[in-house]
Amino acid sequence: MGNHDRNADNTNAWTVLDRHLVWDNHGCMPIRPEDETFLPQLDRYRSAGVNVVTLNVVWDGIPADIGILMLATFRRWLTGRSNDYLLVETADDLDRAKTSGRLGVLFDIEGGSALRGRLPMVQLYYDLGVRWMLPTYNIRNELGGGCLDDSDPGLTAFGRAVIDEMCRVGMVPCCSHTGHRTAMEIIERSTLPVIFSHSNASAVWKHPRNIPDNLIKACAHKGGVVGLNGCGIFLGPGTPTILAAIDQVRYIADLVGHDHVGLGLDYVFDANEIAAVRISASNRLPSSAGYKDVYEGVEPERLEQIVEGLLRSGWSDDSLAAFLGGNLRRVARQAWKPVSGS
Repeated sequence: MGNHDRNADNTNAWTVLDRHLVWDNHGCMPIRPEDETFLPQLDRYRSAGVNVVTLNVVWDGIPADIGILMLATFRRWLTGRSNDYLLVETADDLDRAKTSGRLGVLFDIEGGSALRGRLPMVQLYYDLGVRWMLPTYNIRNELGGGCLDDSDPGLTAFGRAVIDEMCRVGMVPCCSHTGHRTAMEIIERSTLPVIFSHSNASAVWKHPRNIPDNLIKACAHKGGVVGLNGCGIFLGPGTPTILAAIDQVRYIADLVGHDHVGLGLDYVFDANEIAAVRISASNRLPSSAGYKDVYEGVEPERLEQIVEGLLRSGWSDDSLAAFLGGNLRRVARQAWKPVSGS
């Protein structure tokens, strides 16, 4: 960050970003095994003041086997550039990334179809750096219901077994994209804190992907975190604005406290991939729910504007530290366990 051209109007924001751990808990690089074209753009996070990012490796709309292939691609590229990037395995690695000036990287899975019906896959994914997984992606699968289903059946027997196994190995359950009944059952069953890694409040902007107050409160009661989603269709009509993003953060903090908000901007680096994905998985990304072929969202570079807006609204340094990464660090320290064999 030292060579970033900092605007004088954002001096306070940059001071905050410099001082605290900053963790964006959901980013979307192209999911194309062995395609490293976009990976140098990961440095955009570091230039924007981010110290740690969680990258998606597979979701229910694509073949399940791609998850392992993407982990192989990401891990090979990152370990070959260890002066600039750190593969995050432990909670201590989060602060190690910050103090070393490297970008810490870990992984997530959007949808339990990646397990292919096999419980031991949870441990394997965890050992390869996956630190959270959501059971369903918009529509039901073999684990439970999705947020776009007409009716949500709740967790299946396999879904309950998966949550138990996730808690055993230390993989945090995430309820973004998940049906509301299924999400509540996950929160009630989990022995770990539960997160909504990239979900906004439906009370601020009504969209089926956003979540109601009762789930936000249940998540907080479990010690979890709701991460700000920067996708335009989940923030409001038209082009996504920083004011809309700030409204979401402030609403959740006012509802359940500053200890339960975080970042999960859900930024998509290859905008052209959206149109292709919508063709192959239109039932999961329907236009009836506002999904578009053109991606619009809050870029990592606009994080300083969010911080500046929260500063202007009176947020304290402690509250900003919690929002930017402290709350997620707390969840990691409570939930993560050593990889098998270590």
